[in-house]
Amino acid sequence: MAVLDSSFLIDILRNKPSAVDLLDDLERKESVLAVAAPSVMEMWEGALLSSIPDREKKRVEELLTHLTVFPLDEAAAKRSAEVEAGLIRQGQQIGGVDIMVAGIALTRGDTLVSGDAHFARIPGLRVLKY
Repeated sequence: MAVLDSSFLIDILRNKPSAVDLLDDLERKESVLAVAAPSVMEMWEGALLSSIPDREKKRVEELLTHLTVFPLDEAAAKRSAEVEAGLIRQGQQIGGVDIMVAGIALTRGDTLVSGDAHFARIPGLRVLKY
């Protein structure tokens, strides 16, 4: 299974060729494509703050209808805290939403698809960077 990060989903909405090509490949190879609930929040927030929120909300909704949404449950929340504590100790903290996304992917054992390089700092997280 693949968990699609908001950076990847935004590039899909922007029709970035590398993201669109990878999505086509993932749709052929993966039985389920998913998104972590914190990424849904990021996508929805971006749509609401857009200069054309009604149009952007529709675009985000359409994209999300094709994905399974994984919640931040207790196990993922605890794993997220462990990851964040480790990064803080190393002086390499990243944003809270990204920590939660990583915690969800780690707990499930899934690969995270992202354009963000900072996910590589998280031990044990499998990242497909495009």
